[in-house]
Amino acid sequence: MATYKQLLAEKEKLEAQLVEVRATEVAGVIEQIQALMMQYELTAEDIAPKRRRGRPAASAAPKAPAKSKTSLPPKYQDPKTGATWTGRGRAPAWLGKNRDKFLIAEA
Repeated sequence: MATYKQLLAEKEKLEAQLVEVRATEVAGVIEQIQALMMQYELTAEDIAPKRRRGRPAASAAPKAPAKSKTSLPPKYQDPKTGATWTGRGRAPAWLGKNRDKFLIAEA
């Protein structure tokens, strides 16, 4: 059975061999790619276009005007603090379970 040091030496030899074989294969692949690029008159931009970051540019079509947000009239009011709530969104803590006693009378 091989010793730990022998296995480490064998591993280092194999890793060096891997690096060498990969380098020669990569060189061959690069030559093939360059030959095909010349044959078809391709550029690096054709093969790997630059990625744009962020949101895409606005289209040329005109946009509809944005609706202006109008605030809603309050439906509930806390008589102690004067705080109001429109009835939309998360209910405030002061409202409790019985909302009827905080309801603002409609005019």
